[in-house]
Amino acid sequence: MANVIKLPVVPLPLPAAWNPPTSSGKSISPLVERRLLPAGPAYLAYVKRTVHNLTFEEHDKHTEDERKRLEALAGAGGQGEDDLGVGDEEETEDLLTLDPKEWKKQDHYQVLGISHLRYRATDEQIKIAHRKKVLKHHPDKKAGVAGDSNDDAFFKCISKAFDVLTNPERRRQFDSVDPYYELLETDVPTASQLKNAKDNEFFFEAFTPVFEREARFSRKQPVPMLGSYEGSKEQVEGFYDFWYNFDSWRSFEYLDKEVNEGSDNRDDKRYTEKKNKSERARRKKEDTARLRSLVDLALQYDPRIKRIKQEEKEAREAKKKSKGGVANGNAQKLKEEEEKRKAEEEAKRKEEEEQAARAEAKKAKAAAATAAKKARRQQRATEGAA
Repeated sequence: MANVIKLPVVPLPLPAAWNPPTSSGKSISPLVERRLLPAGPAYLAYVKRTVHNLTFEEHDKHTEDERKRLEALAGAGGQGEDDLGVGDEEETEDLLTLDPKEWKKQDHYQVLGISHLRYRATDEQIKIAHRKKVLKHHPDKKAGVAGDSNDDAFFKCISKAFDVLTNPERRRQFDSVDPYYELLETDVPTASQLKNAKDNEFFFEAFTPVFEREARFSRKQPVPMLGSYEGSKEQVEGFYDFWYNFDSWRSFEYLDKEVNEGSDNRDDKRYTEKKNKSERARRKKEDTARLRSLVDLALQYDPRIKRIKQEEKEAREAKKKSKGGVANGNAQKLKEEEEKRKAEEEAKRKEEEEQAARAEAKKAKAAAATAAKKARRQQRATEGAA
């Protein structure tokens, strides 16, 4: 990290001929507090240095090497950085013989050669893939070449795929029913597999990719993922609370039946729209039930639930045991206090008896002294009379 050196700044003296400007009489605008967001090349460079723990010299060297690499690629005539690794997937015979009239049944990502990216493909990657496909399959490039009669049809499929994937609404509709993920939905582990699993790792290995696929349909982002066996009770409860209240943007308009071409009959259009609306509602309901059953299955066999219940049971027993120890201690203390109280009462009783005995002895002594005194007086009186 760079060292900060504070340098004293001494302003230059004003020129002798300088005079302050006259007041315009206008009031100064009030101060406005604005929030500045970090952005720009300088901030990005700072982030790179911080994340990769680079010095300024190392960062400058890395930037220069990257610039030279791009210049070398451009000089070699290659696509280089613009290629982004899209549009070069293998084209099978089934793909090249697609019927453009059945465009709703085609995989648009596969047509453009970006099936490995699918919904994660950016707009720039889609444009690059489309440009490469057009350059390869444009009918003008194949004119007069035998055996390429279907190139025009596949070119129409390319154009349709580009139209769908560059329209945000239509792309979302297609992503909702992406045939690739429709096949993967059957990859959910069964109850018997989960029940007979040898260890806890099978549960997480089986369900983690499933929830990652489903997370793309959530309106709320970010989506809590399954996590690991060591997850806390709060994390587990938060995960299932989110998925039981899952708010999906998934729709099924892409599967709507088209109104017959050339039909101007309003009743026909209304019937088709009503039928499509009913089918969308049915599919949405089935998808919600499917997701709910998936979450139910995960909750039923989640090994963390058993672990959390066991931990809570042990905590309750420890607390109960601790309370029992405290109760025993209190009983012993009460017993000791009771014995002490009895001893004090016994000592007090003995002291009172001793005091009573001393008082009685003193009283008897006084009575004996009085009797002796009285006897002496009587004796003196008898002797005087004689």
